[in-house]
Amino acid sequence: MAYQGFAQEYLGMPAVTRAYTTACVLTTAAVQLEFITPFQLYFNPDLIFRKFQIWRLITNFLFFGPLGFSFFFNMIFLYRYCRMLEEGSFRGRTADFVFMFLFGGFLMTLFGLFASLFFLGQAFTIMLVYVWSRRNPYIRMNFFGLLNFQAPFLPWVLMGFSLLLGNSIIIDLLGIAVGHIYYFLEDVFPNQPGGKKLLLTPGFLKMVFDTPEEDPNYNPLPEDHPEHQPRGQHQNEQQHPQ
Repeated sequence: MAYQGFAQEYLGMPAVTRAYTTACVLTTAAVQLEFITPFQLYFNPDLIFRKFQIWRLITNFLFFGPLGFSFFFNMIFLYRYCRMLEEGSFRGRTADFVFMFLFGGFLMTLFGLFASLFFLGQAFTIMLVYVWSRRNPYIRMNFFGLLNFQAPFLPWVLMGFSLLLGNSIIIDLLGIAVGHIYYFLEDVFPNQPGGKKLLLTPGFLKMVFDTPEEDPNYNPLPEDHPEHQPRGQHQNEQQHPQ
């Protein structure tokens, strides 16, 4: 029963959230089982551009460290806020959601070229949390039963928590900065006097990820109408709808 419940929950996840969280879990499992090592995954501009190890542009976003509190903490927040974004403000706009992934990853990679950052997955999670929090400003949050605050403060609370754990806050600040840039360009600037939408999702992403809308002016051919189908076939379709 537990397995069926887990499988149902997993299959019920929206596509992008399911793909990203699965990739993160599988990458961590591969490291834990020693199929690969973190040294094959981390962000290294020299190896990327001189040795053409292009996969590092992606794998550095997939590894959150060995199994432990930090890994599960990041996975919970990644799953929760990535899913809420995809099912909320990006509902029916999968291509726009994928474009946000690409835009955020691109900015973080640019920053990584000038800083000694090896893994950017946590910054990416903070970016997702930041965008969700700014789009849901009136939701009340509770952090471990200790703090009550409005949603926009959540990224800063998480940064403070990282600081208490003795971690560097550079990664958190990077996620907040990139999240704010995306939020400003997507939600704020287009609504300002003289502003316009600068982040335009490429057409090929829409072709791949967005299901074409049905044409309201489309009229089926006469032979496609039920009254022109064989009686037995029409009854079967009514008894066994697709």
